[in-house]
This record gives sequence, C-alpha cells and structure tokens, in this order.
Amino acid sequence: MSCFQVRTDLALEARESIREADGELRGVIVEEWDRKESQIHVTKVQITTKNGSRLMNKPIGTYLTLEAFGLAEPDEGYHREVSEELARQLRNLIPDLEEEKSVLVVGLGNRAVTADALGPKVADNLLVTRHVVKEFGKAAYNKEKVHAVSAIVPGVMAATGMESAEIVKGVVEQTHPDVVIAVDALAARSTKRLNRTIQVTDTGIHPGSGVGNHRNALTEESLGVPVIAIGVPTVVDAATIVGDAIQKLGKENGNPLLFDREQSSTFMELNNMYVTSKDIDETVKRLSFTISESINEALSL
Repeated sequence: MSCFQVRTDLALEARESIREADGELRGVIVEEWDRKESQIHVTKVQITTKNGSRLMNKPIGTYLTLEAFGLAEPDEGYHREVSEELARQLRNLIPDLEEEKSVLVVGLGNRAVTADALGPKVADNLLVTRHVVKEFGKAAYNKEKVHAVSAIVPGVMAATGMESAEIVKGVVEQTHPDVVIAVDALAARSTKRLNRTIQVTDTGIHPGSGVGNHRNALTEESLGVPVIAIGVPTVVDAATIVGDAIQKLGKENGNPLLFDREQSSTFMELNNMYVTSKDIDETVKRLSFTISESINEALSL
C-alpha cells in the first residue's frame, strides 16, 4: 500500500501510521485518558521538536483528539456531554481566558457541499456578542465581564476569488481579536472515526490539506494572533477503505496481498475520491450544534 499516500488531518492517525511502520517518535509526547462518565477517550499529542514535526508532517504544538463513538447517534444528552468536554479542552488551550477577550470564530468550508458545511453551520449557531457589547456595553448581558465574540464565514475561493486566509487576515486587521477559533471539516484515515472524532489544536489550520487541496494557512504566524482549530472528519479516502478491506481479507486468509503496477494505478485513481456517510446532512447538523454549544460555553464568563 505504499504506492499512494493516505491523507489524514488527524495527528492521532499520523502517529498511528508511524507506529505501524515501526518508526520512532522522538519529539512527540502522547497522553491518553478516558472520561468514563461520558465514554469519551481523549488523546493528547504534543509535537515538541522539529524532528517530531517532520515525522508527523504537522506543525509543532498540541493536538487534542476526542473520540466519542456515540456522536453518530441522535442522543442529545450524550452530545451535551461531548460539548462540555470540548469546552473544557478549549478553555485549557485558549490563553488567559479568565480575562475579557475579543474572539473571532471562522467557519471554514463550503455551504453547498454538505460534508464541507460544518464550519458555516457552527458559525450560524454561535452566540455572537461583539456588536451588542460595542453598542450597549456589558450591562446588556447583566455581567461584569463579557467576551466580545464575532463570526465570519469566508466561503471558498471558487465562489469568492479570494483565499479564506486573505479574507480572515483582513478582518483580523480591522477588528483586532485576541484569538481566532477556526472550525472546519477534516479528512480521516479510518472509517471508525468518521463523524465520531473531534480534534482541537493550537497550531491553526491548513484548509483543504486533508483532501490534497492545499490553501493558505490560518496560523499565529500568518494572522498575528493565536489560532485554535476545531475539526471533525466527515470524509475518508476511498482508497483507504478498499485497501484496508483487501489487507484484512488477506490476513484472515493467511495470504498477505501484494500489488502489481496495474493494481497500484487503480488505487491511485481511488485516491482522488472521498466517501462520506449517507446521513451526512443530519450528522453535520447535529455536530454543528454540539461544537457551537461548546464554544458558547467555553466563552461564557
């Protein structure tokens, strides 16, 4: 299966791929724990050195992965538990959140493509406060402290003719937020993590990287403010599904399969195709509420 590169946005899966290849993980620290009351498995991957960054093909920083397999079910109580856990992790990543902050939430993605509409739908469900605070002050919320929350959905370059990063940078320069939270749909390597996993990182985001459509990055270096990225894998590489199935079948039969040049070419074609679940419209709708609730809760004082 080395004839093509399996694409994934998840640091957890990048780490697993290296371990499967018996590679060393110097400069990468991994911690895992379970939230037994909510059946959420949390993995914290910290890339601390340039060598670790090279091995993982990801920037230096912290990557938190929440694996909650109940996310695929329409259980409002469970989704509430996940949003509370995500809010807890967001508070840990956003610096000095006990002080008043100006926060810009960016909903990345394409509204017209259901599997890519997570970011815009999250932005739609946010409690935005910046305009109210500017007009009426904190008394409007009867609080001594209020975060000024604003949101933007920059769209995609095919529709706007501009990079999302260009639009966001212009907004940042005009509104001067203290932190940016970017929400986007991701690509996974494993079907079991499809719509069931949430990744949070303090390294920013590279829109489209998981599906090979690299766009300008939204990072602290490019925007001048800390960027927290939240993502959920909504698509998986078609070649991964077929390849994993064939490899599993071969192992069960005690006959590991090898791929000749013609078969490798077929996999290369599949590597340009992405698969999502048949109920992705309802799934994205539920997930958008879960993530927006977690952001609202994390930014409440």
